[in-house]
Amino acid sequence: VQLQAFGGGLVQPGGFLRLSCAASGGTFSSYDMAWFRQSPGKEREFVAAISWSGGSTYYRASVKGRFTIARDNAGRTVDLQMNSLKPEDTAVYYCAGAENNPKLGVGARAARYAYWGQGTQVTVSS
Repeated sequence: VQLQAFGGGLVQPGGFLRLSCAASGGTFSSYDMAWFRQSPGKEREFVAAISWSGGSTYYRASVKGRFTIARDNAGRTVDLQMNSLKPEDTAVYYCAGAENNPKLGVGARAARYAYWGQGTQVTVSS
């Protein structure tokens, strides 16, 4: 599956952005999907994930209540709605996909995900 992320940009603190990730090829509805982010000098970190069915979602603590991950299997997209953005949310955001594996479950580790989009820059600054 090929993934393409878009929707990043410059936003003021307290603002919002909606990232989208479009998938082509593969069987999108069988993939667990996630968003990660990476800031300069930092390791890539987990942001949010959603199971193949959309029935389960997971968030890192610092974005819980502000970010929402959702997917549209028919449209082959996974979105990340980001509200109440903070300067510390500034990063390149990547969407990622992994074949559903009941033994492994939906993961927060980057190594779990075999498919990655190219990243989209989010900058939160006044």
